[in-house]
Amino acid sequence: MDTASNPADGTPIAFRASGTGPAVVLLHGTALSQAVWRGFGYVKALQAEHTVVTLDFRGHGRSGKPHDSAVYSMPLFLGDVLAVLDALGIASAHVAGYSLGGRVAFSLAAAHPERVLSLTSIAGAPGTGHGAFDRVFFPGSLAALERGGMPAFLAEWERASGRPLDPVTRGAFAVNDPVALAAYMRAAEEEPRIPDAQLAALAMPVLLLAGTRDPERLRAARHVHALLPASELLVLEGATHADTPRQPEALEALRRFLSR
Repeated sequence: MDTASNPADGTPIAFRASGTGPAVVLLHGTALSQAVWRGFGYVKALQAEHTVVTLDFRGHGRSGKPHDSAVYSMPLFLGDVLAVLDALGIASAHVAGYSLGGRVAFSLAAAHPERVLSLTSIAGAPGTGHGAFDRVFFPGSLAALERGGMPAFLAEWERASGRPLDPVTRGAFAVNDPVALAAYMRAAEEEPRIPDAQLAALAMPVLLLAGTRDPERLRAARHVHALLPASELLVLEGATHADTPRQPEALEALRRFLSR
């Protein structure tokens, strides 16, 4: 595990790089870490033909976990990704993100298109909006996190979903700093969405993946696809927001997309 420092505020960002070939950066979702990309098989599947870069966002994994919501703005998230690319000497890369990672990927492509060879959104959207985490996890999720930390959050999430979490997801969530995670979630709900005009101007190849049981992200994917008719849209039948990156079709679609 290596570390880069965001020059804007000095937050340390943990990352890994493996494989050879054109770089692809994999960006994880809320309360997860870069470990999910190994757990779900993405690193193994892609590293034969690509330099696979994974990182922990600020407030997640082994990266710095500030407790002030002011340091979870989107420009600082983008700075984290760019700091890792710069540390590796990578001028531009394919960027694929799940959920939060998809939102960061959209923002990176809009703000720094010269650094993005292609964009893949896996159950992502160009914005979050108020109440997004209650819709993704369960009603009152942020309050549960602030009240009882990760144990209460995980217990209430399992009760709301009616089934136990898979071991990879539970393990990734359990190690979070609940104060840092809540600070990020509070900031994310205030972050403005990317304007349609900026999305319509994206010139790099775009792949959009969303599940039929993730209606909010499916609507977002279809909206972006309408703005970018040349983009590719794959709808995964029966996939929820949590399921989408684990679908074999999702990984295979990304592999084919990158090979082109």
